Amino acid sequence: MKLTAKTASLLGAGLLTALLAWPALMEPTQATANSSQAKVVATSLNVRSEPSLQSSVVATLKYGTTVAVVSEDSHGWVKIKYQQASGWVAGYYLQKGKAGTAASPAPAPVPAASASKKTGTVAADALRMRKGPGLEHDILHVLAMGTQVEILKKQADWLQTRTADGKTGWVSSMYIREGTSNRVVSSSNKSGGLRGKVIVIDPGHGGSDVGTLGTKWSTEEKTLNRQTSLLVASKLRQRGAQVTLTRTSDAQKPSLAQRVAISEAKAADAFVSIHYNSSTKPNSGTLTFFYAQNKDYDLARSIETRLAGGIGLKSNGISFGDYHVLRENDRPSVLVELGFLSNPKDEQLVRTAAYQEKAAQAIVDGLADYFGG
Repeated sequence: MKLTAKTASLLGAGLLTALLAWPALMEPTQATANSSQAKVVATSLNVRSEPSLQSSVVATLKYGTTVAVVSEDSHGWVKIKYQQASGWVAGYYLQKGKAGTAASPAPAPVPAASASKKTGTVAADALRMRKGPGLEHDILHVLAMGTQVEILKKQADWLQTRTADGKTGWVSSMYIREGTSNRVVSSSNKSGGLRGKVIVIDPGHGGSDVGTLGTKWSTEEKTLNRQTSLLVASKLRQRGAQVTLTRTSDAQKPSLAQRVAISEAKAADAFVSIHYNSSTKPNSGTLTFFYAQNKDYDLARSIETRLAGGIGLKSNGISFGDYHVLRENDRPSVLVELGFLSNPKDEQLVRTAAYQEKAAQAIVDGLADYFGG
């Protein structure tokens, strides 16, 4: 996979921690009026010294905290400033607003509904509210966990909802707990092992898009992606999973939106996009990306733990990744990079059937761990 910002996830933790004097938990406040501002829309948000999950946590911000946006990298991380200190956060958990406006308070409860009204509660850390019933529609707002909404209309797997302060838009029904029931809404069935689970495997690139090329043997990434994906699919089917591949030949080139649509249409219990990496630096090893903490993190951690168990290359851990197939995917989803084709030693190893077999087995075992069996 062609890389520019991915290498940010390999940065070591900087010395910024010692320079920051952040309180352990910050209350909502107003940022400087001359800055671009944003509001924290996670229950709690870690601030890090560098744009990487491997860097140290220097603060934790509460829902509703208003911060100044200093800069953004192309990988989804946002540098913020708060009370004369700065650090990095995952941009997914910020809702941007106009400069000079204060943070909105936590959503007020919806008044008691009459018998003719249906209500629900957001059961995700940060739920995107869109203009229409589908991922192709623009995002209007981001709703925090616990926000109560009135359900106006249902269309397929989407609900048109209205908040207590009048925000109206469409949200995915899987993240709304309807009525007053204490039932927990889960994005997937995470019990019972692999048997019967619906898993979408996405071999990255394809067709005219070859992905990255190996520096020594000109290995085409799209071919490695397909070969490894077929191995993963075969092993999953042997263990009773229902598997769909987004492409099965190197001639096929589904769009990013089509890959997400397959995941949504299948109501996938897990979506895994398989790639091989590239960097201008002599980086080596695997890397596992997730987008949404509440939806994807556990899946990413389960797979990365198995990849780190000894497949021939070191693991560089997990990292936040602002990729379309993760960002626009409402199913639990990860993107794995299984070695750097820009590194001759990595390229030589990943070309072998033995390495691809080990990598595929690690992914399958990681999925089994995620599903509890």
